[in-house]
Amino acid sequence: MSSVLEHIEANPQETQRLIGLGYPELQQLIQNAEQLHYEKQATLESKKIRIISGGGGRKPKLSIKEQIILTLVYLRHMTTFQLLGIQFGVSESTANDTFNYWLPMLRELLPSSLLEQVKKNDLDYEVVKEILTEYELTVDSYEQVS
Repeated sequence: MSSVLEHIEANPQETQRLIGLGYPELQQLIQNAEQLHYEKQATLESKKIRIISGGGGRKPKLSIKEQIILTLVYLRHMTTFQLLGIQFGVSESTANDTFNYWLPMLRELLPSSLLEQVKKNDLDYEVVKEILTEYELTVDSYEQVS
């Protein structure tokens, strides 16, 4: 198990700071993502024509839960895949492959931004842009433990 997952499970109150989701939301996301993963794998498996039975090959180093958290850590902190690989105990290319596998599935499960939701409709896009220009964004760069 990766140290990030161990830390989250030992300190669920810090989940929001580490990956941008609360612990209950993370658990729900993991459950939904695993289900989507198994459905995708079943669909791919049903389309394969096999000469030898499945189940061989190397087992993944990271569990599904760890792969999802790796993806969320990248999205939250935008670190390099090299550092992400070191953090999770995998190679840089494995971290990259894991991220690129889970990103489309998480996009289906997580709500998109308001701009992304309306970008295909020009009229709605302009209305949302107009509304958002009325807001002022204040950024506090100092974080405290609550």
